[in-house]
Amino acid sequence: MSAPDTPLRIMIVDDEEPARMALRALLVEMPDVTLVSECQNGFDAVKALADARPDVVLLDVQMPKLDGFEVLELMGPDIRVIFVTAYDEFALRAFEVHAVDYLLKPVAPERLTLALSRVPERTPPQPTGAMLRASARKPGDFLERVVIRDGVHVHVVAVDKIDYVEAQDDYVGFRTAGKILLKEQTLAEVEGSLDPRRFVRIHRSYILNVERLSRVELYAKDSRIAILGDGSKLPVSRSGYQRLQQLL
Repeated sequence: MSAPDTPLRIMIVDDEEPARMALRALLVEMPDVTLVSECQNGFDAVKALADARPDVVLLDVQMPKLDGFEVLELMGPDIRVIFVTAYDEFALRAFEVHAVDYLLKPVAPERLTLALSRVPERTPPQPTGAMLRASARKPGDFLERVVIRDGVHVHVVAVDKIDYVEAQDDYVGFRTAGKILLKEQTLAEVEGSLDPRRFVRIHRSYILNVERLSRVELYAKDSRIAILGDGSKLPVSRSGYQRLQQLL
Protein backbone atom coordinates (compact mmCIF):
# COMPACT_ATOMS: atom_id res chain seq x y z
CA MET A 1 0.00 0.00 0.00
CA SER A 2 1.09 3.57 -0.65
CA ALA A 3 2.09 5.72 2.32
CA PRO A 4 -0.67 8.02 3.62
CA ASP A 5 0.87 11.12 1.99
CA THR A 6 1.47 9.56 -1.44
CA PRO A 7 -1.07 9.19 -4.25
CA LEU A 8 -3.15 6.03 -4.37
CA ARG A 9 -1.97 3.95 -7.31
CA ILE A 10 -4.92 2.81 -9.46
CA MET A 11 -5.23 0.16 -12.17
CA ILE A 12 -8.31 -0.10 -14.41
CA VAL A 13 -9.27 -3.49 -15.85
CA ASP A 14 -12.24 -3.52 -18.21
CA ASP A 15 -12.75 -4.99 -21.67
CA GLU A 16 -14.92 -2.05 -22.79
CA GLU A 17 -13.09 1.09 -23.96
CA PRO A 18 -15.98 3.48 -23.06
CA ALA A 19 -15.98 2.15 -19.50
CA ARG A 20 -12.23 2.68 -19.17
CA MET A 21 -12.55 6.18 -20.59
CA ALA A 22 -15.31 7.05 -18.11
CA LEU A 23 -13.27 5.87 -15.14
CA ARG A 24 -10.17 7.61 -16.43
CA ALA A 25 -12.08 10.90 -16.71
CA LEU A 26 -13.28 10.59 -13.12
CA LEU A 27 -9.82 9.80 -11.78
CA VAL A 28 -8.25 12.78 -13.53
CA GLU A 29 -10.49 15.07 -11.47
CA MET A 30 -9.60 13.43 -8.17
CA PRO A 31 -6.71 14.52 -5.94
CA ASP A 32 -4.29 12.07 -4.36
CA VAL A 33 -4.72 9.32 -6.97
CA THR A 34 -2.65 8.32 -9.95
CA LEU A 35 -3.57 5.98 -12.78
CA VAL A 36 -0.68 3.56 -13.26
CA SER A 37 -2.16 1.08 -15.76
CA GLU A 38 -5.14 0.24 -17.95
CA CYS A 39 -5.86 -3.27 -19.17
CA GLN A 40 -8.56 -4.52 -21.51
CA ASN A 41 -8.58 -8.14 -20.33
CA GLY A 42 -7.66 -10.30 -17.38
CA PHE A 43 -4.56 -11.81 -18.96
CA ASP A 44 -3.01 -8.38 -19.51
CA ALA A 45 -3.94 -7.34 -15.98
CA VAL A 46 -2.24 -10.31 -14.35
CA LYS A 47 0.91 -9.73 -16.42
CA ALA A 48 0.95 -5.99 -15.65
CA LEU A 49 0.52 -6.25 -11.88
CA ALA A 50 4.21 -6.67 -11.02
CA ASP A 51 5.30 -3.63 -13.03
CA ALA A 52 2.33 -1.39 -12.25
CA ARG A 53 2.31 -2.15 -8.50
CA PRO A 54 -1.21 -0.75 -7.96
CA ASP A 55 -2.74 -0.20 -4.55
CA VAL A 56 -6.24 -0.57 -5.94
CA VAL A 57 -7.67 -2.33 -8.99
CA LEU A 58 -10.95 -1.13 -10.48
CA LEU A 59 -11.99 -4.51 -11.83
CA ASP A 60 -14.79 -5.44 -14.20
CA VAL A 61 -16.49 -8.75 -13.46
CA GLN A 62 -17.63 -10.05 -16.84
CA MET A 63 -14.69 -10.20 -19.25
CA PRO A 64 -13.50 -12.64 -21.89
CA LYS A 65 -10.53 -14.95 -21.27
CA LEU A 66 -10.42 -14.39 -17.50
CA ASP A 67 -13.36 -13.01 -15.51
CA GLY A 68 -12.91 -10.63 -12.60
CA PHE A 69 -13.02 -13.35 -9.95
CA GLU A 70 -10.31 -15.35 -11.74
CA VAL A 71 -8.13 -12.24 -11.98
CA LEU A 72 -8.67 -11.69 -8.27
CA GLU A 73 -7.45 -15.21 -7.55
CA LEU A 74 -4.13 -14.49 -9.27
CA MET A 75 -3.46 -11.18 -7.52
CA GLY A 76 -1.13 -10.66 -4.59
CA PRO A 77 -2.54 -10.28 -1.07
CA ASP A 78 -1.70 -6.57 -0.71
CA ILE A 79 -3.83 -5.33 -3.61
CA ARG A 80 -7.32 -4.00 -2.90
CA VAL A 81 -10.16 -4.56 -5.35
CA ILE A 82 -13.19 -2.45 -6.22
CA PHE A 83 -15.51 -4.30 -8.58
CA VAL A 84 -17.06 -2.25 -11.36
CA THR A 85 -19.83 -3.87 -13.39
CA ALA A 86 -23.10 -3.25 -15.18
CA TYR A 87 -24.82 -6.14 -13.39
CA ASP A 88 -25.97 -5.86 -9.78
CA GLU A 89 -26.34 -9.66 -9.52
CA PHE A 90 -22.64 -9.79 -8.66
CA ALA A 91 -22.90 -7.40 -5.71
CA LEU A 92 -23.27 -10.03 -3.00
CA ARG A 93 -20.46 -12.14 -4.41
CA ALA A 94 -18.23 -9.06 -4.55
CA PHE A 95 -18.60 -8.44 -0.85
CA GLU A 96 -18.30 -12.13 -0.05
CA VAL A 97 -14.81 -12.06 -1.54
CA HIS A 98 -13.84 -9.07 0.58
CA ALA A 99 -13.85 -6.44 -2.14
CA VAL A 100 -13.39 -2.91 -0.84
CA ASP A 101 -16.55 -1.85 -2.64
CA TYR A 102 -18.85 -2.54 -5.57
CA LEU A 103 -19.70 0.09 -8.18
CA LEU A 104 -22.51 -0.16 -10.69
CA LYS A 105 -22.01 1.31 -14.16
CA PRO A 106 -22.28 4.11 -15.04
CA VAL A 107 -20.18 5.09 -12.05
CA ALA A 108 -21.15 8.28 -10.26
CA PRO A 109 -18.22 10.50 -9.17
CA GLU A 110 -19.34 10.56 -5.54
CA ARG A 111 -19.57 6.75 -5.41
CA LEU A 112 -16.05 6.36 -6.76
CA THR A 113 -14.78 8.89 -4.23
CA LEU A 114 -16.52 7.01 -1.42
CA ALA A 115 -15.18 3.66 -2.59
CA LEU A 116 -11.59 4.91 -2.73
CA SER A 117 -11.95 6.48 0.71
CA ARG A 118 -12.63 2.98 2.07
CA VAL A 119 -9.36 1.54 0.82
CA PRO A 120 -7.28 2.35 3.95
CA GLU A 121 -9.85 0.45 6.02
CA ARG A 122 -8.86 -2.76 4.26
CA THR A 123 -5.57 -3.80 5.80
CA PRO A 124 -3.63 -7.07 5.54
CA PRO A 125 -3.78 -9.92 6.09
CA GLN A 126 -6.18 -10.83 3.32
CA PRO A 127 -7.40 -14.34 2.53
CA THR A 128 -5.55 -16.02 -0.31
CA GLY A 129 -6.85 -15.56 -3.83
CA ALA A 130 -8.03 -19.16 -3.91
CA MET A 131 -9.94 -18.65 -0.66
CA LEU A 132 -11.51 -15.49 -2.07
CA ARG A 133 -12.66 -17.24 -5.19
CA ALA A 134 -13.96 -20.19 -3.19
CA SER A 135 -16.10 -17.86 -1.11
CA ALA A 136 -17.47 -16.32 -4.31
CA ARG A 137 -18.84 -19.63 -5.56
CA LYS A 138 -22.43 -20.49 -4.88
CA PRO A 139 -23.12 -23.72 -2.95
CA GLY A 140 -23.06 -26.65 -5.34
CA ASP A 141 -21.03 -24.77 -7.95
CA PHE A 142 -17.74 -26.38 -8.86
CA LEU A 143 -14.84 -25.19 -10.97
CA GLU A 144 -14.96 -25.89 -14.69
CA ARG A 145 -11.46 -24.52 -15.21
CA VAL A 146 -8.40 -23.74 -13.12
CA VAL A 147 -6.27 -20.62 -13.52
CA ILE A 148 -2.57 -20.92 -12.72
CA ARG A 149 0.04 -18.19 -12.83
CA ASP A 150 3.56 -19.16 -13.83
CA GLY A 151 5.68 -16.01 -13.82
CA VAL A 152 4.29 -13.81 -16.59
CA HIS A 153 2.38 -16.75 -18.07
CA VAL A 154 -1.20 -17.60 -17.17
CA HIS A 155 -2.53 -21.10 -17.81
CA VAL A 156 -6.26 -21.77 -18.03
CA VAL A 157 -6.88 -25.51 -17.68
CA ALA A 158 -10.29 -27.12 -18.12
CA VAL A 159 -10.91 -29.51 -15.24
CA ASP A 160 -11.59 -32.40 -17.60
CA LYS A 161 -7.99 -32.00 -18.81
CA ILE A 162 -6.63 -32.60 -15.30
CA ASP A 163 -5.31 -36.14 -14.66
CA TYR A 164 -4.68 -35.68 -10.96
CA VAL A 165 -3.66 -33.12 -8.36
CA GLU A 166 -0.67 -33.69 -6.09
CA ALA A 167 0.35 -31.93 -2.86
CA GLN A 168 3.90 -30.53 -3.00
CA ASP A 169 4.84 -28.70 0.20
CA ASP A 170 3.09 -25.28 0.07
CA TYR A 171 1.92 -25.91 -3.50
CA VAL A 172 -0.28 -28.26 -5.42
CA GLY A 173 0.68 -29.68 -8.78
CA PHE A 174 -1.96 -30.06 -11.47
CA ARG A 175 -0.99 -32.87 -13.86
CA THR A 176 -2.26 -32.07 -17.35
CA ALA A 177 -1.03 -32.85 -20.85
CA GLY A 178 2.02 -34.66 -19.51
CA LYS A 179 3.30 -31.82 -17.29
CA ILE A 180 2.84 -30.50 -13.77
CA LEU A 181 1.65 -26.91 -13.20
CA LEU A 182 2.29 -25.62 -9.68
CA LYS A 183 -0.02 -23.33 -7.75
CA GLU A 184 0.27 -21.95 -4.22
CA GLN A 185 -2.78 -23.54 -2.68
CA THR A 186 -3.70 -26.37 -0.31
CA LEU A 187 -4.98 -29.72 -1.49
CA ALA A 188 -8.00 -29.27 0.78
CA GLU A 189 -8.92 -26.04 -1.05
CA VAL A 190 -8.62 -27.81 -4.39
CA GLU A 191 -10.71 -30.73 -3.17
CA GLY A 192 -13.50 -28.39 -2.09
CA SER A 193 -13.56 -26.67 -5.47
CA LEU A 194 -13.82 -29.79 -7.66
CA ASP A 195 -16.94 -31.82 -8.41
CA PRO A 196 -16.86 -34.85 -6.07
CA ARG A 197 -18.65 -36.88 -8.74
CA ARG A 198 -15.59 -36.50 -10.96
CA PHE A 199 -12.65 -36.13 -8.56
CA VAL A 200 -11.84 -38.18 -5.46
CA ARG A 201 -9.19 -37.86 -2.74
CA ILE A 202 -7.46 -41.22 -2.98
CA HIS A 203 -4.59 -40.34 -0.65
CA ARG A 204 -3.62 -37.51 1.66
CA SER A 205 -1.42 -36.20 -1.16
CA TYR A 206 -3.49 -37.02 -4.26
CA ILE A 207 -6.82 -36.16 -5.88
CA LEU A 208 -7.68 -38.30 -8.91
CA ASN A 209 -9.82 -37.58 -11.94
CA VAL A 210 -11.75 -40.87 -11.96
CA GLU A 211 -12.03 -40.79 -15.75
CA ARG A 212 -8.26 -41.37 -15.90
CA LEU A 213 -8.41 -44.51 -13.75
CA SER A 214 -7.67 -47.78 -15.52
CA ARG A 215 -7.56 -50.13 -12.52
CA VAL A 216 -6.61 -50.47 -8.87
CA GLU A 217 -4.07 -53.09 -7.84
CA LEU A 218 -3.16 -54.51 -4.43
CA TYR A 219 0.42 -53.45 -3.71
CA ALA A 220 0.86 -54.88 -0.22
CA LYS A 221 -1.35 -55.65 2.76
CA ASP A 222 -3.92 -52.83 2.99
CA SER A 223 -1.92 -50.93 0.37
CA ARG A 224 -3.09 -50.26 -3.18
CA ILE A 225 -2.03 -48.30 -6.20
CA ALA A 226 -4.15 -46.66 -8.87
CA ILE A 227 -3.04 -47.33 -12.44
CA LEU A 228 -3.98 -44.55 -14.84
CA GLY A 229 -4.63 -44.96 -18.53
CA ASP A 230 -1.20 -43.54 -19.38
CA GLY A 231 0.52 -45.94 -16.99
CA SER A 232 1.02 -43.48 -14.14
CA LYS A 233 0.82 -45.02 -10.67
CA LEU A 234 -0.59 -43.25 -7.61
CA PRO A 235 -0.80 -44.49 -4.02
CA VAL A 236 -4.26 -45.24 -2.65
CA SER A 237 -4.84 -45.11 1.11
CA ARG A 238 -7.37 -47.29 2.91
CA SER A 239 -9.83 -44.41 3.32
CA GLY A 240 -9.10 -43.28 -0.24
CA TYR A 241 -9.98 -46.72 -1.53
CA GLN A 242 -13.28 -46.61 0.34
CA ARG A 243 -14.10 -43.22 -1.20
CA LEU A 244 -13.14 -44.53 -4.61
CA GLN A 245 -15.39 -47.57 -4.22
CA GLN A 246 -18.31 -45.38 -3.20
CA LEU A 247 -17.85 -43.20 -6.25
CA LEU A 248 -17.48 -46.09 -8.68
